[in-house]
Amino acid sequence: MKVRLIPIGNSKGIRIPSTVIRDCGLEGELDLEVRDGGVYITPSHHPRAGWEAAITASPHPATADEGLLIPDDADNAFDDTEWTW
Repeated sequence: MKVRLIPIGNSKGIRIPSTVIRDCGLEGELDLEVRDGGVYITPSHHPRAGWEAAITASPHPATADEGLLIPDDADNAFDDTEWTW
């Protein structure tokens, strides 16, 4: 696909077809990188951004105040019917 540089104020730009924008998930703020003599544009929003910090900041299950969701000594019919030999 060929595009033409167009003047935008004191800069130049290109028009990116809406199908390309949609297919690449581009919206809002973007990351722009010069790579191997070309321009590489990626979405700035990364779906998993911040996950590591959130996991690190969360309490470890062994030290969490709420304890286990299901107590270790809880009986249920599944244990009686499905795990018996």
